[in-house]
Amino acid sequence: MSDKQIELAVLDMAGTTVADDGLVEQAFEVAITAAGVPAEGPERDAARAFVQDTMGQSKIWCFRTLLGDEDRAQQANRAFEAAYTELAEAAGVHPIPGAVEAISALRAAGIKVALTTGFSRETQDKLLNALDWNDIADLALVPADAGRGRPYPDMVLTALLRLEVDAVDQVAVLGDTSSDIATGLAAGARIVAGTLTGAHTEEQLRAAGATHVLASVTEFAQLLLAERG
Repeated sequence: MSDKQIELAVLDMAGTTVADDGLVEQAFEVAITAAGVPAEGPERDAARAFVQDTMGQSKIWCFRTLLGDEDRAQQANRAFEAAYTELAEAAGVHPIPGAVEAISALRAAGIKVALTTGFSRETQDKLLNALDWNDIADLALVPADAGRGRPYPDMVLTALLRLEVDAVDQVAVLGDTSSDIATGLAAGARIVAGTLTGAHTEEQLRAAGATHVLASVTEFAQLLLAERG
């Protein structure tokens, strides 16, 4: 265990700091319909299972892998982004309870905060605008900013470099999916925590290798702040 304090918290958005309310799955249903996947049957069932297994990963990567055709993948991704934005606007985007206070407390203690997502830049910006979160974090990243999305370490390492943190053992990662855990572990973060406010269960998060499984981002902030006395 490092004796260095955590200097950077990398937080997922949907399901971790932003309430998802099943919108990702609903938008995926619209997207795979747009890509020509039948409404019922084994192909649809396989697509739904794939969506669950890859929750949190770059959406365009998911569609490329699922559909095996670049044109269909781009079509599905466009449909997903449009559907997610429409659903989010209709439902009213809102933070996970305590998220704003947790992020504020981390930054007040000198811990830098980066928000990450598997969405596109356009969709992330719309979410940030809807939440009035444009200044809530030190950095907001999408897969295109880093090279690759989850489960690769790129977004975590990009956050470390851009925010001038000295070492990976000064980084803590929080997310609600196995992909978030894989990303944090691949990046070498000292704390790679799962939260139970999103897509995956405690069993799934522990199986992925989470160092901690916490009730919410509030407990995550408490964990990091406790290091500082």
